[in-house]
Amino acid sequence: MAVQKESELYLPIKHFFALQGYDIKSEVRHCDLVGTRQSDPEPLIIEIKKTFNLALILQGLERQTLSSNVYVAVERNRAKKGAHNQRWSELIQLCQRLQLGLITVTFYQTKRPLVEILCTPMLNSTPPSAPRKGSKRARLAKELAERSGDYNLGGSSGVPLITAYREKALRVAYALGDQEAISPATLRQLSGVPLAASIMQQNYYGWFERMARGQYRLTTMGKQALRDYASIIQRFGQL
Repeated sequence: MAVQKESELYLPIKHFFALQGYDIKSEVRHCDLVGTRQSDPEPLIIEIKKTFNLALILQGLERQTLSSNVYVAVERNRAKKGAHNQRWSELIQLCQRLQLGLITVTFYQTKRPLVEILCTPMLNSTPPSAPRKGSKRARLAKELAERSGDYNLGGSSGVPLITAYREKALRVAYALGDQEAISPATLRQLSGVPLAASIMQQNYYGWFERMARGQYRLTTMGKQALRDYASIIQRFGQL
């Protein structure tokens, strides 16, 4: 069966690597899937497409600036005999030359999807040095560290992503709630977000209104955000 969206491949792949001990998060700094494991010196990065194409290869090569542990993943559609994206032996050779891993996902009507690793990436032989401050690798590591969970669906498009910053803003908005003119110091305690004051001052999403010096309340947009992201907020755990 042919998938309709790239995001349909995400959950089977996430489950496959979660069973191997990876902590998986999706849509991190433009990467479809990023996994970390204590024993691994570099993050696992996977780019997902419905079919094998040039855009997928280019994405995979770009992600190699962040990690040597990079895979590309596509559906293995049993109905498409002889299609160019089904010439697996040739595609494996191409990925091996480019030092990329290749993953396929086969979907069935009556059983779980089958995730297969056709080839693995060429990993660095020596542990990578610490990323430079402000570099792409450093920004990726920071974003991973500051997300409390996986609140996105890898491969999805056209929906707002729950980034680390949006998560913090939601925590602050939830703590503020219907209270009027609460101080940033109180919100730091209630939300657990040290930069609560900065988030409200910057007001990137238009959720906060300054009433007086050091006093804020939620805007109409902020209250709507609490409704729109209610299911996400419930997953944050103790705020």
